Formats: sequence, C-alpha cells, structure tokens
Amino acid sequence: MRVSFIGLGVMGYPMAGHLARAGHDVTVFNRTQARAEQWAKEYGGRPARTPAAAAAESEIVFACVGRDADVREVAVGPDGAFAAMEPGAVFVDHTTAPAGLARALSAQAREKGIGFVDAPVSGGEQGARNGQLTIMCGGAEADYAKAEPVMKVYAKQCRRLGDAGAGQLAKMVNQICIAGIVQGLSEGLSFARAAGLDPQAVVDVISKGAAQSWQMENRHKTMLAGQYDHGFAVEWMRKDLGICLEEARRNGASLPVAALVDQFYTEIENMGGKRWDTSSLFARMERLRTGRE
Repeated sequence: MRVSFIGLGVMGYPMAGHLARAGHDVTVFNRTQARAEQWAKEYGGRPARTPAAAAAESEIVFACVGRDADVREVAVGPDGAFAAMEPGAVFVDHTTAPAGLARALSAQAREKGIGFVDAPVSGGEQGARNGQLTIMCGGAEADYAKAEPVMKVYAKQCRRLGDAGAGQLAKMVNQICIAGIVQGLSEGLSFARAAGLDPQAVVDVISKGAAQSWQMENRHKTMLAGQYDHGFAVEWMRKDLGICLEEARRNGASLPVAALVDQFYTEIENMGGKRWDTSSLFARMERLRTGRE
C-alpha cells in the first residue's frame, strides 16, 4: 500500500520503519528535513518537503507529532495533508490530543471526502521500536477497517472504541491510570527504604501478587538506581494530564489523584526533571524522605 508518515520523532521514526519493512511504499515528512533524509537512507522510501507533498497519492496518511498546533498544521495548515489527499484516503493521527480536536478534524475530513481516525498510542519508545504498541482508536468503522491492518505492523493491540474522539478519550483513561500507579509504586519503594527493608527483595515478593503492574516489572530497578531516562518524559505527561483534567471539567468526572500527581510533576520539573521519565515521581519521594534538595 502507498502510505505516508508525518513526524519522525522517537515514536514516529521506528513506526514508519515498521511500515517500510512490512513492504509498504512509504513517503515521510519531518520538520527537520535532515531527519527525513536519514530515515529514507535507513529504510528506503522517499522524504518529502511538506506534509501535502508526503500525502499526495497516499492511501493512508499517518501523523505522530507533538502538540495540538502541530496536528492542525500538518493536517489543515497551508501545506497540510488534507489538501493533497484523494477522496477515500484516510488520515490516522497517532498524536495524543484533545478529543474535541479529533472531532473537528474528522468533520473537516468528511467535507473533503477523506476519512479520519484518531489513534493515540501507548507503549513508549520501546514499544514503538519493538512493534508492540497499544493503539486506541476512534472514527468511522470503514475508515478504521482500512487502517487497522496497516497499523498492526507496529501494534500488539489495536481497537476501535467508538466514533471520532473515542481513541483520545481512551488514551486519557490510560494516562490517568498510569499517573496513580507510578505514584503508588514510588510511595511503596520509598516506604520500603524508610522501613529498613531491601526494596528489591520486597518487589520480588509482591510482584507475584495483587500489587503487580507493568510499571513495577519494568521500572522498579531503574527507579531504585535513580535512573530516569527510560521512557515517556515528564513534560509530555504533564501535557497529557492537562488534557485529561480539561476534559474532566467538561464531562464532570472527578480526578483528584491525577490532579495531585500533575502537581507533583510540576515539582519534578522545578527539580530539573522536565525530560526525566514519568517514574521520576520516586525522585521526589526520595527527596522528601531524605530531606535532600
């Protein structure tokens, strides 16, 4: 299939690579042109100068960019993909963004005779590299059906959860759950140290019971070692939690833990940890426990 991929960051670069390795004809665009050229040298395919140039003649256009404004720019900006896409083509947005933006872009896509699927991902850089992402999708059934087999080359789980915006809402649930789990793990590990226990020995025991989680299995060792460069950055988690809290204000949901953890991440940013991964909540707990600044 002829496809294009817009946005070659730490997630998009390997995701586009999986598409090329699966045999698809891939054109890529990245704001930094040198990175698109580097990708083309590594995987084949073609670099494009604009999102529109990348999207021309593509059956599916994938995007994975940073913020809301970036999504609008690559989709409906002056050189955006929508203007160049042919009727029947589908735009798949892997960016984490508000559900309202997904609904607005879906409506604009329909006016142009093209499809739209909001498809935020979970699994981080490691999941993208290993082709083991979880993808939460919203959009029309026909659009999702066209995109799903292609997305599966870099996904271990891919599911449509409703109309446009449903994927973004599900990603909010994902981030809300992660925030509470990582804070709970951080408190537990810090408590173990304060109590004079061997935290590793404790984890070896409790990870076989009801306390087990992906975060415990994959992050406790680096947390105990004070290493926070193994995953999703604090600044991006704060962006996502901001989206969650804004949506909660609209739908009336109560998110006291998510709001509190967002405040804790603000403290971590003030500690110089904007680019630390989300497990750095433990660094804050250890600072409180030891009294060290």
